[in-house]
Order: sequence, then structure tokens, then C-alpha cells
Amino acid sequence: MTASLTLVIIMAVLYAAGVYVMLERSLTRVLIGFLLVGNATNILIFVMSGPSGSAPIVSDSTADAPMVDALPQVLMLTAIVINFGITAFLLALVYRSWWLARLGDRGDTVPDEHASDTEQTTEATFDAVDVDDQAIQDLLDASDEHVDDDSDTTRGDR
Repeated sequence: MTASLTLVIIMAVLYAAGVYVMLERSLTRVLIGFLLVGNATNILIFVMSGPSGSAPIVSDSTADAPMVDALPQVLMLTAIVINFGITAFLLALVYRSWWLARLGDRGDTVPDEHASDTEQTTEATFDAVDVDDQAIQDLLDASDEHVDDDSDTTRGDR
């Protein structure tokens, strides 16, 4: 199979349109341009993969029959996955820029939820934790499973 002129023209148009659209300032246009370039790359790999042949897994064919090369198929799948990942990242950037533009003068500041908390309420919260820790320590001190200083055995094991 020779390279189809139609596929080559479509690939060239996709590359040209993708690069042209990616040169704009808008992130949405950059995203669209990247999708066009990704699809053009898939077509390029498809065109460059060579003639079609029989599947390499089939074992009942003759040894001289042409077999298809699996590497271009793997490269296309890899290009699709990379294209999807970068598209997701660009969509996150577009959403973040839209969100920040909606906030206006407030920008990226987030109101403090704990601004009204006083030092006394914070200390009371930590005091409750300290009381629990002290109760656990008292229980450990009262238990008979202490390690002796001169050996590694416990009193309960003797």
C-alpha cells in the first residue's frame, strides 16, 4: 500500500490548522489546536506504518506472507494516551483560569474559616487531647506488663 494522497492532505491541513490555532492567546484555542495536532500525528503514524499484512499472531499462514508491523499500532496508542493526558491538563488550566476570572478583584484569596476562633477555644481543644494522653499513660503505668531494665522479658511472662 502506498500512502494515500487524501490522508497526506488531511494530515497537512490538520497540522497547519492546529499550529495556527495554538498560536492564539486563549487557552481554549490552544486546547483545540493541540487536539488537531494530536490527530494529525495519529494520521502520520498510520500513513508511515506501511502496507497492511496478516496478523503476526496467526500461525497457520505461510512464512513468506507479509505480516503487519505492530510497532506503529503501539505508537498510535501511546500518542492517544499522551494526547488524552495533556488534554485533561489543559482542560484543568482552562477551568482554573475561568474560575479566577469569575472571582474578579478577590483573586485567589480564600476567606479564613477559623478567623473567629480565639486562643482559649484552641487551647481547650488541645487540652482535651492532653487529658486523653494522660489517661492512656496512667493506664500503661498501672499495668503489670512493664519491661525490666536488666532483661527483655516482661513481668507477665515469668
